[in-house]
Amino acid sequence: MAHKAIIAGASGLIGSSLLTMLLQHPEYDEVLVLTRRQLPIENKKLIQAIINFDELDQYADLIKGHALFCCLGTTQKQTPDKVKYRAIDHDHPVKLAQLAAQNGVEQYHLVSAIGANASSSNFYLKTKGDAEHDVKAAGVESLYIYQPSFLDGKRNNPRLGEKIAKVVLTLFNPLLLGGLKKYRSIKGDTVARAMLNQSLTNNKGVFTYTTDKIKQLA
Repeated sequence: MAHKAIIAGASGLIGSSLLTMLLQHPEYDEVLVLTRRQLPIENKKLIQAIINFDELDQYADLIKGHALFCCLGTTQKQTPDKVKYRAIDHDHPVKLAQLAAQNGVEQYHLVSAIGANASSSNFYLKTKGDAEHDVKAAGVESLYIYQPSFLDGKRNNPRLGEKIAKVVLTLFNPLLLGGLKKYRSIKGDTVARAMLNQSLTNNKGVFTYTTDKIKQLA
């Protein structure tokens, strides 16, 4: 049975890998990308919808299919304004989940982060935790939450801090054993592969995966 996938955040590290995988997978015959600007990709399966994420209700009719993959996210450097930051990391993912539930989308896959906690004093982790909490409340039949640690992979605009962290974690990853395995770095395409694999299951309920579990699913 062929499926339709919807991706928000297809230009990022995880989203771009996921898009490539979905376009190549025989179980998916249509992939709709919700994007702010046209992606330089052409494929007979691909449909690109140029939208304003601040007005998602206007595009409600587009949110129909088997699975919606939300890979939206920003950084404090890219979005120093905390209101805009929260909109990208919280408001848009939550609204997409609500529209997905409203339109009968079977699965919702959310990229969150290790340590996400609505009670955290850290703005980043609290925002991610709030997003998880509110997405759960949307009521999608199958909800998958991925909490990767540091993401490893080729970025369009690599930052110095990320380069340093990559070197440090490469050295320390082997030392993170047992319960600490969830803090090991993980490649963006590994997360994408796990998301694709889980979208082909018929599990019902809410599932949360940290880095160590994500690697097992990929």
